[in-house]
Amino acid sequence: MAIMEPQTLDMSAILLGAYELADMIKNSAETADYLYWKERKDQDEEVKRLMPLLNRKKELFEETQRFGHYHPNYHEALDQVNEVMQKLDALESVHHFKEAERKLDELLYEVSQSIAFAVSDTIKVPGNDALASGGGCSTGGSCSGKCG
Repeated sequence: MAIMEPQTLDMSAILLGAYELADMIKNSAETADYLYWKERKDQDEEVKRLMPLLNRKKELFEETQRFGHYHPNYHEALDQVNEVMQKLDALESVHHFKEAERKLDELLYEVSQSIAFAVSDTIKVPGNDALASGGGCSTGGSCSGKCG
């Protein structure tokens, strides 16, 4: 009885395919849209004005987080961060950038999922949206105890 040898992987073919896939993603409409709006956001004078303010407000909030809700300025600091975030989110360049980023992330997730499921349908594919995926041990979400 002959023992079948496992198929060897041709790493050069795999790498070539990976580079071709990367080129397709780089040349996609999602990537072009993302890069366009990233540039617009980076050049937006209002974004440039609000980002240092947001960073200062975040630092103040992080100081209050050490004590959580018990810090006397916790809610005030959180409100200040949220106020600046709302101003940023209201800007056209930021709004469109976030949408383009979400669409590109979706594309990358779908590609990752296709590759993973081509190997095995039981492989878990990590995503960036912990709430949509139900969270888990590594995301800080609820743990089912079935990890590892």
